[in-house]
Amino acid sequence: MSDKKLPAFNGTKEQEAQLMEVINKHKQSKGALIPVLHEAQEIYGYLPVEVQTIIAEELDIPLAEVYGVVTFYTQFSLYPKGKYKIAVCLGTACYVKGSGDILDKIKEILGIEVGECTPDGKFSLEATRCIGACGLAPVLTVNEDVYGRLVVDDVPGIIEKYQD
Repeated sequence: MSDKKLPAFNGTKEQEAQLMEVINKHKQSKGALIPVLHEAQEIYGYLPVEVQTIIAEELDIPLAEVYGVVTFYTQFSLYPKGKYKIAVCLGTACYVKGSGDILDKIKEILGIEVGECTPDGKFSLEATRCIGACGLAPVLTVNEDVYGRLVVDDVPGIIEKYQD
């Protein structure tokens, strides 16, 4: 990750109430942390330190342990996701056909690294493993839209489609 400043956390009272319900549902269970983190990420879309702190306090475990789990498992995110989630396949077929260069071009255009979100909340960027579209390599997705047989010069036009 880069040194970019995280956006200000703006959770709502409703989200916090949902989180407390989730915590209370799992609190007495052995191994409650991971199910709570999954459900918390569904509520907030990511796991900012403010949410991790609530979870740590309510489950009576150190914040460092919560943070360690969040950063260990790739399904958890410290960053919010954008309105448009761009995912570039770095599986073997895609990588051999240039997906690394496509990823670099997206990072250059958007000014973000993998795992980050643009400051306006419009785009987030992920690197994925094989998405099962090897015949279209290299491939990227924007939400549910799939783009295949790409070259670096295709990237600006694809991003422009989502600049609403």
